[in-house]
Amino acid sequence: MSKEKVGIAKVWEATVRKSQAIAKKKTTMSVAHADDDEPSPGQVYHAEKVLVNGDFYTGQWMDNLPHGHGKYFWTDGCMYVGEWQGGKTMGKGKFSWPSGATYDGEFKNGYMDGRGTYKGSSGDKFRGHWVMNMKHGQGTKSFANGDHYEGEWRRGLQDGKGKYQWKNGNHYIGQWSNGLMNGNGTMVWSNGNRYDGFWEDGFPEGNGTFRWADGGLYLGVWSKNGKDQNGTYYPPGNSDGNLDWDPQEVFAVALHDCKTCAEEKVLIFPSQKMLNWPGVEGEFFRKQPIQRKGNDGSVRPKWMSMDGRVSNYNWENDEDSDFNGVGGLGNPQLDETVKKGNGSTPLRIKSLKRQGVTISKGHKNYGLMLNLQLGIRHSVGRPAPKTTLDLKASAFDPREKVWTRFPPEGSKHTPPHQSCEFKWKDYCPVVFRTLRKLFKVDTADYMISICGNEALRELSSPGKSGSFFYLTNDDRYMIKTMKKAEVKVLLRMLPAYYKHVRAFDNTLVTKFYGLHCVKLTGATQKKVRFVVMGNLFCTDYAIHRRFDLKGSSHGRTTVKPVAEIDPTITLKDLDLNYIFRLQKVWFQEFCRQVNKDCEFLEQERIMDYSLLVGLHFRETSSKDSLMSRSRPPGGHGVPENADAPCLSSADVDQLLFDPARRAPVKLGTNMPARAEQTVRSDFETQLVGESTGELYDITLYFGIIDILQDYDITKKLEHAYKSFQYDATSISAVDPKQYSKRFRDFIFRIFVEDT
Repeated sequence: MSKEKVGIAKVWEATVRKSQAIAKKKTTMSVAHADDDEPSPGQVYHAEKVLVNGDFYTGQWMDNLPHGHGKYFWTDGCMYVGEWQGGKTMGKGKFSWPSGATYDGEFKNGYMDGRGTYKGSSGDKFRGHWVMNMKHGQGTKSFANGDHYEGEWRRGLQDGKGKYQWKNGNHYIGQWSNGLMNGNGTMVWSNGNRYDGFWEDGFPEGNGTFRWADGGLYLGVWSKNGKDQNGTYYPPGNSDGNLDWDPQEVFAVALHDCKTCAEEKVLIFPSQKMLNWPGVEGEFFRKQPIQRKGNDGSVRPKWMSMDGRVSNYNWENDEDSDFNGVGGLGNPQLDETVKKGNGSTPLRIKSLKRQGVTISKGHKNYGLMLNLQLGIRHSVGRPAPKTTLDLKASAFDPREKVWTRFPPEGSKHTPPHQSCEFKWKDYCPVVFRTLRKLFKVDTADYMISICGNEALRELSSPGKSGSFFYLTNDDRYMIKTMKKAEVKVLLRMLPAYYKHVRAFDNTLVTKFYGLHCVKLTGATQKKVRFVVMGNLFCTDYAIHRRFDLKGSSHGRTTVKPVAEIDPTITLKDLDLNYIFRLQKVWFQEFCRQVNKDCEFLEQERIMDYSLLVGLHFRETSSKDSLMSRSRPPGGHGVPENADAPCLSSADVDQLLFDPARRAPVKLGTNMPARAEQTVRSDFETQLVGESTGELYDITLYFGIIDILQDYDITKKLEHAYKSFQYDATSISAVDPKQYSKRFRDFIFRIFVEDT
């Protein structure tokens, strides 16, 4: 037994003997200050109290209650040393159990609540956030058997993103739910094998890929029930391998040593030791949950903590609750106000929400989504020779395309499916496979993001060109439907595009990952062409403002009423009321790269492109500057709903004190900057207003998009027609050389060096 535990035991034994002797006399003794004067109300003094039940308290005392720093011994062996307020444990303190277990950290109203460390009697150790006696938020757990978990917790169990490391060297990184691996995740075994895909209740379930250390690959749909298993085995290299490998071996053998440790049971919590001090309202524990009506009229029990106390917090519906990691819960629907223009018209930022509508059964494009996912899974998972960055000219030939037929009953190369029969086309597959490698896109992650169990989301309305946009559930990739002319432009410029992105790691032009076509069979023979691109705004931070900037003024304003503008609306040139200040080294790199990218687009006869800019407003104070719950200028803090990404206070602590965990800063991604607010006197044509001197800390995301419009005969006619009606310099359709110059002039006026 440790010296600390021996000392606690001796003090406890002495205290029990003393308190039992006094308890027999049925009296309560107190020792106050040296003189016997009655303390005045509100006066804090030192006291020793022996209660009639044998418990003992020594420490600061006020108004007949523990208040300040004090120590309390219970006759059952429990002890608390720390801060008190009005008779309750409140602040920092240490609670110890007779078993040897201890909690050292923050308390609130008797509960373990805040940051704290729990050491179990068996040797387990947890360090992290607590809410009402339960692990909730970011935390790390070291188990007595040598296992280790680091990540998010909810209601006492692993829930959210986390990493579990087994003592044998295996580890899992991904999503958790109720203490089990659940959602998208990766299991890596100590022998080099790995599984990337979806999990359910601790087992692979749904789309996933199993890869051997020797290069073998199994790709398909996983299920603990072997009847639902469906996939394809690809042996390593060009060997034939064992094509009859049984995926159930993963469930029966590989996962046998990957069982997570159970949580240690706490028999009694500090809050259950709350006292009925004289003058303090009694604490009673309800045995039955309180019933209350939900929004739909149904009766729901109010959540109870593990010790039986009724919670005042609302945990029931994740969509209606928002935990900020500091003890505050709830989701008040507050709006933010951002000054627009000269400040006379406030621009309201509504509570953040996810973009788009989920494509579920019954959606008009549900069948198209299934076809798209089946096709990409086939394209990406198909065995291919080892890629090299030095591609032959034949790989860029527009005629270099592969057709695949997908009958509903399946074929030798395609799985059975529930959609209608269709044909699938891959354009220049070797080039796009190499581009994904160049952009450091993991093949399994790419496939799971697009083809996993989660449906795509369709943006509410098509773009100006009539194209539809789809987002993957994790927001990593955007899929855009394309016109035949756009496909031709991309294929024409593909060699130059490949050369450009290979030469410039920090290029701001759109990243293309795949070009495909779905052709429906039957009478319609409908063709849908689409391209897979990177999403600029895939981030853990909330994007509070987004702008699409071209450098032209005609028609470049938002037509929506001010009241309807929210953070998902993309504003335009005449809506811009900021100048962005970059640090010197980043500003120089920004100017260099914009010039290089514009030269490339000009050489390819491309015009009408935009700089898409996203702003995350940060608090000017330390921790809050990293949190998604920020305050845009002139407005109130906006608690984001469950659909919007949010960093808890624990996450922020990790980011502040562990720089290795911060998201990397790249040109156009996660860039710290300052926004200087401006006002315009001419709202019709003035693109950049006068500075107001108001500065706000922001995180910037930006890139050059819409790079597939060449200056063809249609655009030349548009330029000629609009030039008769409007100032030729204000319209979008201009010669690529003129467009490039105007675009750069404008961008270098709104992005400046921070001095």
